Amino acid sequence: MSYEVLARKYRPANFEEVVGQEHIVQAISNGISQERIHQSYIFSGTRGVGKTTLARILAKCLNCLSFENPTSKPCDECTNCNEIKSGRNLDFLEIDAASKTGIDDMRDLLETVPQSPSSGRYKVYLIDEVHMLSKSSFNALLKTLEEPPSHVVFIFATTNPEKIPKTVQSRCLQLNLKTVGGSTLTNHLQKIIELEDISYDQESIELIASSASGSVRDALTLLDQAIAHGNGILDSNNVNKLLGTIDNTLLISLLDSIIDGRGEEAFNYLYKIEELSPEYEVILKNIISIIHQISLYQVLGDSKDQSIQALANKIDAEFCQLLYEIAVNAYSKFSVHPNGKEALEICILRMLAFNPLHKIEESGVKTAPIAGEKKNLKIDTLKVQNIKEDKIEKDSHISQNKIPSSSGNQAVKITTKDEWIIFFNTLDLSPFARNYFGYLSFKELSGNILILNTNDEENSIPENVFKEFNLICREKLECDIEIKIEHGDTSSSPINLHNKQQADTQKIAEKSISSNQSIQNFLKKHNGNIDEGSIKPRG
Repeated sequence: MSYEVLARKYRPANFEEVVGQEHIVQAISNGISQERIHQSYIFSGTRGVGKTTLARILAKCLNCLSFENPTSKPCDECTNCNEIKSGRNLDFLEIDAASKTGIDDMRDLLETVPQSPSSGRYKVYLIDEVHMLSKSSFNALLKTLEEPPSHVVFIFATTNPEKIPKTVQSRCLQLNLKTVGGSTLTNHLQKIIELEDISYDQESIELIASSASGSVRDALTLLDQAIAHGNGILDSNNVNKLLGTIDNTLLISLLDSIIDGRGEEAFNYLYKIEELSPEYEVILKNIISIIHQISLYQVLGDSKDQSIQALANKIDAEFCQLLYEIAVNAYSKFSVHPNGKEALEICILRMLAFNPLHKIEESGVKTAPIAGEKKNLKIDTLKVQNIKEDKIEKDSHISQNKIPSSSGNQAVKITTKDEWIIFFNTLDLSPFARNYFGYLSFKELSGNILILNTNDEENSIPENVFKEFNLICREKLECDIEIKIEHGDTSSSPINLHNKQQADTQKIAEKSISSNQSIQNFLKKHNGNIDEGSIKPRG
């Protein structure tokens, strides 16, 4: 006996077996039970989600001989049910619109419409890929759709409903099928594997379900291939080789190196990935997927993957979105690039080049300088921005505010909030670090411990941003410093004070305009007014 592929063997025979389309099943079942059977339906959705299957089940519901009236639970044993299932029923006509697009084909079909059913209650016409019919064929169909005989039901299946004329759509009940993914598809595959008595691991099922992109038929076809490739056993390593995918562990490490700006280490991980011989486009696609998971976790906290959690806590949300844009832009142009490897390498180089955290070093790890030791930093070719050794310089008339330099292990003394503001404004910080720490106010610098205040109870500063600030402070102070953040008043933070100063200056400018009699006389004379927000202080 010839082998029957899984997609056909486990094709649903009734509504209870349909996977992931509960909303469609409910709508059709309720319509049948209430005797509200529509004259024409449009089943739209991507490939392999059940359009044709649902049409065949609906045809069995309408013509099942085991019941006096249409039923939502056909017996699947009577003559009509068996003939519809095997495609031999005279009252169920399945037409492929891709091969019969012309007006002559449509005329031949419409000539059979007035004929009564041979053995069932309804004549059911299933036109697959209906969007491929010609314009004249659609026009010929319109009148019949509007006033069909009572014994006729049309079912149109399509992957592109937008290509169906609006005049046709308005005469049909349109039901949109969803893609099937996640745990729904995984559980369905697991059930079939257990029925087939196949040895498997959970990761292999998840890989197949993910690669199917929401199509049940694609998932079952891939499952067939994986079983054959693994000689009757589903193993994640074999499935990875079959699908051309790789273990996310290496990609996680690659992204971790990019986030920290360790260029050489990032490319070392890329070379290890290349040894597995995956498609470069697949590598980039998986990188985009991981960044997407990181972004979702930062907002929703919905991932149980510890590696995703670690990267999400480490990377700033804005930088994460920047990496996503770089990766998606590279993926969109992948097909036109002459070399896939070069396209991926350029994408990684861009991620490193736009890293705002000043950490692209040849060694990959940057340590705090020893106090008094002359610093000699080697710059890697990937490095875009240098962490400069700043010197706090002020005019002689404010020399009393100058922060003294330190020697040995003695930390610089910053005792007042004004001194902290001066010190903070001299730090060469990335925009992310300046934005986070600019809202923290100075509490005290005791020995080598710097204490700052925040009004954020969760203290949600990304790990990478915190490391950058700590590193630059240690370089500036020329000593090993520990930063502690406590909950407290932040009214004297650098950004809050700057905003307050700007607001005060703005009020003075607005008051000056409103009190200027010449300007007020001019406005009164010409019946004019000053637009809100148009007054700007002299810069």
